[in-house]
Amino acid sequence: MNDSSWGAPPQAGYWGPSDGGPVQGAAPAGSAYDAQYAQQTRPMPIVPDVPEHGGDQDDDRGAARASGPLFQNPPVQPYAAVPQNPEPMPDAPQPAQSQPPPKKTAGRDLGAAIGVGVGLGAVIVASLFVVKAVFVGVVAVAVVVGLWELTKRLEERKGIRAPLVPLAIGGAAMVVAGYARGAEGAWVAMALTALAVLVWRMTEPPEGYLKDVTAGLFAAFYVPFLATFVTMMLMADDGAQRVLTFLLLTVVSDTGAYAVGWRFGRTKLAPRISPGKTREGLLGAVAFAMAAGAVCMQFMIEDGVWWQGLLLGLAVAVSATLGDLGESMIKRDLGIKDMGTLLPGHGGIMDRLDSLLPTAPVVWLLLVIFVGSG
Repeated sequence: MNDSSWGAPPQAGYWGPSDGGPVQGAAPAGSAYDAQYAQQTRPMPIVPDVPEHGGDQDDDRGAARASGPLFQNPPVQPYAAVPQNPEPMPDAPQPAQSQPPPKKTAGRDLGAAIGVGVGLGAVIVASLFVVKAVFVGVVAVAVVVGLWELTKRLEERKGIRAPLVPLAIGGAAMVVAGYARGAEGAWVAMALTALAVLVWRMTEPPEGYLKDVTAGLFAAFYVPFLATFVTMMLMADDGAQRVLTFLLLTVVSDTGAYAVGWRFGRTKLAPRISPGKTREGLLGAVAFAMAAGAVCMQFMIEDGVWWQGLLLGLAVAVSATLGDLGESMIKRDLGIKDMGTLLPGHGGIMDRLDSLLPTAPVVWLLLVIFVGSG
């Protein structure tokens, strides 16, 4: 028997390889059966003799396998498989069409921000030039709301429970004392507020006492004590003009930084703290604030001259930027974007006080140096 008969359909008179006789139960010979059987069968593929364990290892089972030319199949000749349904060739890649660069957005609702800003400005100016006591009340309310936002975020994000009640009462008292008694009154109110925070926290379990009172003292200094310098400016004869100069320079500095940074900003100022701020924006803040400072000192402040306004504007731009970065550092540590949602387009009260609070003592001090405290 030759190798070509492996896998072929049995023919009439087929003899098995072992006994030399006809296979029992074999179908009768005949051309009709041959044709029918050929239609129902197909050639068996040739399977090469593959070792069970591979490699060159010799073992008992390998020795027991049949060997010899009778049991070896001829090498399988490779052939190219022709796919039944060949896939069409993909089209040649088309050159990417140039897309217009995305339009630069402001990142917030400018309409709401402008509307809220104009409304707050109208309330502040009206209270400032009509009845000074009303303006002091506005500052006190802003301080209390700011303290509430700050302590609320500290508790939510860090589990720090700074006592809000003594902070709110002491903060409002600080603002009033600064207007009535000046720096001496502000310091006394600050000391009493700190003492009240320490005692108030003693009514609760001692766990976390140190971190709670530390956060309370920080909040008392950061919000109400710095705000007292605004009401201390109001004590002077031209106090309304001084406060208005302080507010205008801070707002102009923020606006200059925002406008120039949004349009020309390329180099990050402090990417780890506030990725949106750029050095170009800082230069814009300095330029805008210095120009506004020269105008305000020359025409709004008694005995003021324009070059003093240049220095004042420079100091305001630096302190406002540092204050903004300082609160950004706090918010990044807390893992939040805004301190609150009270002011649409702005965030919370603390998001508007961030640059005002550290700038207040700077403006108060420079005005006292330039034109005195009267």
